[in-house]
Amino acid sequence: MIGFEIQPLIGAGALQFAFEKATLEGKITIGVLLILSLFSWTIIITKFRQLYIARKWAKKFFAAYAETRDPLDIRNRGDNFEGAPAYQVYIRGADELDYHLKNNPVTVKGEKRVSRGAFEAVKVTLEEASGAEAMSLEKGMIVLSTAVAGGPFIGLLGTVWGVMETFAGIARANSASLTAMAPGVAGALIATVIGLLVAIPAMFAYNFMVTTIRGITQELDGFASRYATQIEHQYVDNRPLAEEIKEANELLATRIAGALKSPDRSPERALATAEY
Repeated sequence: MIGFEIQPLIGAGALQFAFEKATLEGKITIGVLLILSLFSWTIIITKFRQLYIARKWAKKFFAAYAETRDPLDIRNRGDNFEGAPAYQVYIRGADELDYHLKNNPVTVKGEKRVSRGAFEAVKVTLEEASGAEAMSLEKGMIVLSTAVAGGPFIGLLGTVWGVMETFAGIARANSASLTAMAPGVAGALIATVIGLLVAIPAMFAYNFMVTTIRGITQELDGFASRYATQIEHQYVDNRPLAEEIKEANELLATRIAGALKSPDRSPERALATAEY
């Protein structure tokens, strides 16, 4: 018996009654809130899925990367971790490094290296990739923040407008009884209720997602710095300038000596050939 009496108060009956008594402006406000709620829930579902996949594949990628010794191992093996933002940063940097190793190599003791200028280009690529992945993670979050901040205010606007219409109607009818006021007030309050129902889920989802995205972004920045350091240690020509000049002179002298061994070449021609 008690449950039967309470159910209409908390069930759809009260909301249905209030909606039927709402003014046209109130119903328009509710319609706007429902559209905002639709966009909000679309973002919530999409982002939860995106962040879940990002976390799942990031663990696999970092585990695989921790087992490597060469910064290009994962790329050379052809392993794929498409869902991990850090993998996208890795593959962009690896592609840039591989390009410079093939097109602008520096040979040091028989091994290919890249110059400082080429390494700076790799670092810029890593920074750009990190920024792009962070922007991808944050895409759509403005909708949730709008729902959190704007939902209650839009609902409040509908409520205030509905109460204004109710009091104006009572004044015109010269009747101030509770029976005359209650339907209009109920119809006005439903806008605030809908506004809160839109804002509350968006608020919890927004706070959770912002914290998660911040963690992934910091993870990306840390990985980009660590990856750049490993590339520098293994693939960048870090010889002192004096050593580079000495090695270049030795190489030039070797070429001149080799050219002079040919009996049909003059010293001037040998020098020109060696420099070439």
